[in-house]
Amino acid sequence: RGVNYLSGWSRLLPKVRYSTIGDVSLTINVKGDFAAVEKKTREALKEAGFGIITEIDVTKTFKVKIDKDFTNYSILGACNPKKAFEALSQKKEIGILLPCNVIVYELAEENQKDGKNIRISATDPMKLFSLVHDDSVEPLAKEVAGLLENALNILTKEYN
Repeated sequence: RGVNYLSGWSRLLPKVRYSTIGDVSLTINVKGDFAAVEKKTREALKEAGFGIITEIDVTKTFKVKIDKDFTNYSILGACNPKKAFEALSQKKEIGILLPCNVIVYELAEENQKDGKNIRISATDPMKLFSLVHDDSVEPLAKEVAGLLENALNILTKEYN
């Protein structure tokens, strides 16, 4: 009989619900050159009120750190400072969910539809903030989700 380290504690833990990544992201696919789409994504985020405070060139990082080739892939940490201030003022633990990550990457040929070769996905604040289990943050999460949707709508209009 093994030791159950969670014995007694498990009743205090929230029930874990698993979902697919698609369930926690706002996603569009577009047709274009990767560098141009990434640049337009930055511009759309800026127009929607976000700044990029972190960025990871995954392709370059994998090549430099582990000498592996990888498809063009960037992670942009988007932040609306006013909304981040509101969120952190309400609940400090929300910081673990910040910034809003936006990924831009090339789709494998077999995953392309109608020639759309680049995927842009943003974290869905409504889904992420639900992890906080505090209904008072829902209006803010909805507002930030709307801003991210605005950025994706700008890109949809640009590329369709």
